[in-house]
Amino acid sequence: MAEELTQERLADLKRQFESIDSDGDGYVTEEELRAHFPDLPDEGVAELDRVADVDADGRFSLEEFIRLSGRS
Repeated sequence: MAEELTQERLADLKRQFESIDSDGDGYVTEEELRAHFPDLPDEGVAELDRVADVDADGRFSLEEFIRLSGRS
């Protein structure tokens, strides 16, 4: 990342991640994304997979989530 995230921003991203990670296993799956964002179109899910799922394991780790969300 070009800029370091503040501790406050990191804590906020972690809270957001945990709210989506409904089973608490430390990963966000497609099913959890769809449950949390029911209006997200299939194209949106596919784009998230393409951009954020760096290790291509079919789920997002906290690190991947921060990398994606921390861009803003």
